Amino acid sequence: MRGKVVHAIQDEYAEDYSWCYGCGRLNEQGLHLRTGWDGDRTVTYYAPRAEQMAVPGFVYGGLIASLIDCHGTGSASLAVHRKNGYEPGSKAPEPPRFVTASLKVDFVKPTPHGVPLKAIGVTEEIHPKKWKVSIEVFADDTCCAMGEVIAVVMPKTFQNK
Repeated sequence: MRGKVVHAIQDEYAEDYSWCYGCGRLNEQGLHLRTGWDGDRTVTYYAPRAEQMAVPGFVYGGLIASLIDCHGTGSASLAVHRKNGYEPGSKAPEPPRFVTASLKVDFVKPTPHGVPLKAIGVTEEIHPKKWKVSIEVFADDTCCAMGEVIAVVMPKTFQNK
């Protein structure tokens, strides 16, 4: 299931907003999660590192929650960017940034360590500034976790502009 997101929404974020531990491209210690389109669904791939285990052989649940969280906010940003007529990798205005208003995670099966993970998201607009993203996380063909993120447009008070 090795996949790669070529045009990630995170590549479009301004440097001021690229420090997130999960998806910030400028955070040297971070996960560097990248979210892109796979048809009308969103996708993020991640190979857990050795130190991201819960018990030998299994991935730490907090990592799974982080994957769902950042995939959700990135998916919302992708959806609005597309709604506005743009795609990552094109010459376009900076996409809107989202923050998490709600995060729900259900652990379906233990997530094996040493297997690349794939998060798949489906976005649904519930308000012009609020999106719901339903996410499934797979290890190979096995769904290990399901989640839901309610993402809201980043408040102006967070922005330096």
